[in-house]
Amino acid sequence: MECPQKEKNMDMCNCTYEPCPRKGKCCECIAYHRRSNELPACFFSARTEKTYDRSFRAFIRENS
Repeated sequence: MECPQKEKNMDMCNCTYEPCPRKGKCCECIAYHRRSNELPACFFSARTEKTYDRSFRAFIRENS
């Protein structure tokens, strides 16, 4: 499925996982991470995102 917003979404995408096929496709990214009980990169600071710990626990730790 092609995303009409992909270019616009890429301006906000901070995912550093280079082979990711979901970059800029937010709906696919959110669905993928939700199935894994995770949050996508855009929920995290650049520093935390680089750890690839996308857990809810990491999100709470960063935001508390």
